Amino acid sequence: MSAVTLRPGRLCGEVEAPPSKSAAHRAILCAALAALCGPGGAESVLSPVSLSQDIEATIGAARALGVRIAVEGDRCTVSGGALPQGEVQIDCGESGSTLRFLIPVAAALGVPAAFTGRGRLPERPIGIYTDLLPRHGVSCRTAGGLPFSISGRLQPGIFELPGNVSSQFITGLLLALPLLPQASEIVLTTPLESAAYVEMTVQALAAFGVHVERTARGWHVPGGQRFRPGAHRVEGDWSQASFFLAAGALGGDVRVHGLRRDSLQGDKTIEPLLAQGGARLSWEADGALRCRAGGWRGIQIDASQIPDLVPVLAAAFALAEGETRIAHAERLRLKESDRLAAMAAGLQALGARVRETADGLVLSGVPQLAGGKADGANDHRVVMALAVAALRAAGPCTVTGAESIRKSYPDFFRDYKMLGGIADAGVIRLGE
Repeated sequence: MSAVTLRPGRLCGEVEAPPSKSAAHRAILCAALAALCGPGGAESVLSPVSLSQDIEATIGAARALGVRIAVEGDRCTVSGGALPQGEVQIDCGESGSTLRFLIPVAAALGVPAAFTGRGRLPERPIGIYTDLLPRHGVSCRTAGGLPFSISGRLQPGIFELPGNVSSQFITGLLLALPLLPQASEIVLTTPLESAAYVEMTVQALAAFGVHVERTARGWHVPGGQRFRPGAHRVEGDWSQASFFLAAGALGGDVRVHGLRRDSLQGDKTIEPLLAQGGARLSWEADGALRCRAGGWRGIQIDASQIPDLVPVLAAAFALAEGETRIAHAERLRLKESDRLAAMAAGLQALGARVRETADGLVLSGVPQLAGGKADGANDHRVVMALAVAALRAAGPCTVTGAESIRKSYPDFFRDYKMLGGIADAGVIRLGE
């Protein structure tokens, strides 16, 4: 497993936020459904799209369903297709979004499908679907996790599920149910978490001509709708930008371009959280978001709506004066790694004072890390977060599993070094 060695320093300069992975997943699948079930004769052009491993998994899944997709540079063109005959094999890689979005979509299309994956994906929960889909005409076969197979065509009706599970299940249903002949209802039995991701889905559906209606407990989804092809611009990724904004808060001066100030992405919350900690943030005349160091102090963080920000927040606030508590983050134990345990262990190995709780982390800030060697847990967000923390160390920090960044942000270390960071990648190619 490859490792990266990082040396203390400051990140200063300008960087372009990579295209939003969350937005790209949704746009690719909406375009694919326009190609399969839309009016025909037109293509969808999506840009910019960054080919991380997760996005490649979604493109591969769409192609397995018979969609023609061409990728040239950062431009993705979806130009038609036809549903395959017989069972299809869908390799989801390590992408939870690909898996949970595609299961109900394939079921709505009436395509028998066998889903596989790697890493921790076979262990990640899909029980919501094994409980829900058989009530609506779909047979599910699994020994527990992946491989997972479905057959039969999804039938409309009332779909009840908890709101405090991954929002990916809700997104999968919102993508699938408009294809059914009659209307359906999604009813949440508990309060919704990660609501912003669902709002992103609703926004993507609208961009492709599909409309759903919010209800008191969920969504009313009219049936018989057709996805419309068209051009679609993918906005910058607040989640990935958060690593460099946090680096600015830790003593740097970073300007991030390509972020939408009015974005629905939940991870836009990184801006007020860093400001609450004392960082100086401002929107510049050219549209860039600038983050500079200020007084840096601990805060209280409710992570229920922003689970993906927890690794970078932990890294940044491990170096803040006073105590920081991160709570309501228990779902992080079911990600590419147990991210609470991984961040606690990784930061401790570098000299931070951090304590794990059942649903979060307690960080007692230190002015500087010692350095050392930390396990990146083969988790892209853990590796990138530890790289940010390493900027404030007394000596070198080595983080294992550096190749995992390919999952979401293959050019992370290229951008890190462009801003002045020192990263020795060893045997891994990191986008130089």
